[in-house]
Amino acid sequence: MAEVRGVALHWSGERLRFTGGGTEPESPAIVLDGDVAAGPSPMQVLLLAAAGCTGADVVVILKKMRVNLRSLSVEVLGTRREEEPRRYTGLQFRFRMEGDGLDLSKAERAVGLSLEKYCSVVHSLAPDIAVSHEIELA
Repeated sequence: MAEVRGVALHWSGERLRFTGGGTEPESPAIVLDGDVAAGPSPMQVLLLAAAGCTGADVVVILKKMRVNLRSLSVEVLGTRREEEPRRYTGLQFRFRMEGDGLDLSKAERAVGLSLEKYCSVVHSLAPDIAVSHEIELA
């Protein structure tokens, strides 16, 4: 049976600010703010979700490759259309990582598998969004 998850947002009454989170009682609350004053905007949250999803994939894949990962950071730059809807047309990922047993070949393999096969957030976006990446090893 398909897994179903839910979220709920509630307008705070202040400009473009919403508070919400998962519908499960144990879900922590987050603030979304279209003005980017009290929290990230919805479009920034989409980039955060993509970064978190692919980051988690890379951690798991590298562990299976017997890499002792010491650090990983993921930056995502999103290019948006000028006209409405101002959706993303491109995502540029930058991975910085360090670990024992890590080389560029393993890093490229892990990132490639995530972006091309496993990351459900990236694969939930429109298929015409250009996705690219770069990797820096420490």
